[in-house]
Amino acid sequence: MEWKISDGLTPYEEALTFMEARAEAIARGEAEECVWLLEHPPLYTAGTSARIEDLKEPDRFPVYTTKRGGQYTYHGPGQRVVYVMLDLNTRGKDVRRFVQMLEEWVIATLGEFGLTGHIREGRVGVWIERPDRPLTPSGLTAEDKIAAIGIRLRKWVSFHGISINVEPDLSHFAGIVPCGITEYGVTSLVDLGLPVTMEDVDVALRRQFDRVMGQAPLPEAS
Repeated sequence: MEWKISDGLTPYEEALTFMEARAEAIARGEAEECVWLLEHPPLYTAGTSARIEDLKEPDRFPVYTTKRGGQYTYHGPGQRVVYVMLDLNTRGKDVRRFVQMLEEWVIATLGEFGLTGHIREGRVGVWIERPDRPLTPSGLTAEDKIAAIGIRLRKWVSFHGISINVEPDLSHFAGIVPCGITEYGVTSLVDLGLPVTMEDVDVALRRQFDRVMGQAPLPEAS
């Protein structure tokens, strides 16, 4: 397993080229698995389920069409992007369980900072309850999204991955309807009042990966 951490801002095209090449090499047995931690310059990505009406400000930042699952997402400085190039041929060919493990990894990482992340039916990503805010129009407890998840598989090797909002400019999310959801907001670790650095998050991600993702291979789905 290689852990790759990039300083500065990595262009999206560069990251995509690397991920695709590495996934192919892993599938051929010519490279080891890789987890890549980085930040991007401000941009929007459109997943396979993206609806054009959810791109509210198409000229604000570059927009990239990608074949990962999901809808529109934002990436930018202050957000830890985690690309996971992992071999499900050896981890069990169960896509649903793999996504659940990614969710568990994010939740366990947030737990190191005293936060309780939630998974909600019909809403992709990890959410934080905001009981200090008014109820939603539906009468539910207000919640904000703190992490996004979107992967793609090629020959049972994953790429793309997760993103956690550490200290991004939250106003940048206004150019899209994040993941097609209008009733809830977006938050970050620093927005929640936690003096957390990117390095703090990296340490927690690494520690919790070994606990959640580094367990014995999953059984293949029947």
